[in-house]
Amino acid sequence: MTLFVGNLPFSVTQQDISDAFSEYGTVKNVKIPTDRESGRPRGFAFVDMEEAEEAKAIAELDGATWDNRQIRVNKAEPRPERSGGGGGGGGGGNRNFGDRPQRPRY
Repeated sequence: MTLFVGNLPFSVTQQDISDAFSEYGTVKNVKIPTDRESGRPRGFAFVDMEEAEEAKAIAELDGATWDNRQIRVNKAEPRPERSGGGGGGGGGGNRNFGDRPQRPRY
């Protein structure tokens, strides 16, 4: 199963997380998402552990302090599906409505 670990210090590494969680069971994988533009960590991670071991890690680490930050640890929820497409725009600017006054657009 996958755990979500939030409010992490930006300086934390995959190895740091793996070391901390390995005290509670076997860590299969650690993923720290990064910002697309800057490449910096986003302050959260996903940790894959055995299902039987994750409850112990949640109980022990949720609310713990890591570099003066109170971290959150819980089961990762599947990402909600996004609706497809981007929707169409409303088209052009200067429409001619004849002699009718036009409302200002804000």
